[in-house]
Amino acid sequence: MLLTGRIPKHVGIIMDGNGRWAELRGLPRIEGHRRGVERSKEVIEFSAELGLKVLTLYAFSTENWRRPSAEVATLMRLLELYLKNELDRLIKNDIVFKTIGDTVMLPEHIQKIIRHAEQKTSSNKGMTLVTALSYSGRNEILRAVKKLLYSRIKPEELTEEVFNSYLDTADLPAPDLIIRTSGEMRISNFLLWQAAYSELYFTDTLWPDFTKDELLLAIQDYQRRERRFGSLPVRADAP
Repeated sequence: MLLTGRIPKHVGIIMDGNGRWAELRGLPRIEGHRRGVERSKEVIEFSAELGLKVLTLYAFSTENWRRPSAEVATLMRLLELYLKNELDRLIKNDIVFKTIGDTVMLPEHIQKIIRHAEQKTSSNKGMTLVTALSYSGRNEILRAVKKLLYSRIKPEELTEEVFNSYLDTADLPAPDLIIRTSGEMRISNFLLWQAAYSELYFTDTLWPDFTKDELLLAIQDYQRRERRFGSLPVRADAP
């Protein structure tokens, strides 16, 4: 499948359906998470090939801490293995690695691995891969408000631009397109401030089955839309 037309600068993906994928096949939930990680690798590389500037993956929400401890521990282990095993590939593909979220809640050794990956890829010039870890949009906004209070900015000095500078995504463009897999039609606390004018795309496909062609279909759907930004319509594929 070929893709023509304008490519969105920033795509966010809510990667949902790993557990259901496993259950439908009579497999343990962890197998669904493993397959989900493999799918993530494919989508990351393909997104870079397409020319996306930013790809944000919703990997682990603050709500996910409520899952059974064994499942959380396995997810942390998968994250650790991914960062260790894929760092050289990220560097080779000129991808910048960045995390957003309340990462102080992560195990200390995971935090160290994240900092190492961010430092080693910081001089890369290609796509930025953003991994949302221990993340929720409400938590991000609350943390931004706390930073603002400590900064003692005067009310009359506070603008949308100033507030945006205190968010985890301060140096990133707002997402043009947000994709959610698994058939659920909500954004589940993902990039609440940033998604104000994002196009939303929902698919019944479970994340481990979300192929390159599925991503192309989502982008083609985006290209057919008229983006309004609260005023006049603008086609997503307009020059």
